[in-house]
Amino acid sequence: MIGKTLGHYEITSQLGKGGMGEAFRARDTKLNRDVALKVLPSEFANDPERMARFQREAQMLNKAGGQSTVASRGFSSENCPHSDGR
Repeated sequence: MIGKTLGHYEITSQLGKGGMGEAFRARDTKLNRDVALKVLPSEFANDPERMARFQREAQMLNKAGGQSTVASRGFSSENCPHSDGR
C-alpha cells in the first residue's frame, strides 16, 4: 500500500498490523497534515459484525478525547486495494 493513494490520503509508511487490520502513516493532501489510517482486510468488508465493530471503535475514539488518545477524524467503507492483492 505504500506509495498508493486512498481518497485524498497518500500512504507513506506502515505503522503496524494486527487482528483488525493494518495501520499506515499517510499525508492528508487536502489539509496538508500527517495522519494515521487503519485499513481493514477486504474479507472484513463483507462481514457486518466486523464493520460494526470497526465503526464503534472509531466512535469510541472520537468520544474519548484527551492527550493520550488518537482522535478519530472519519470513517469510510470505500473499497480499496490491499498490499497483498486481495
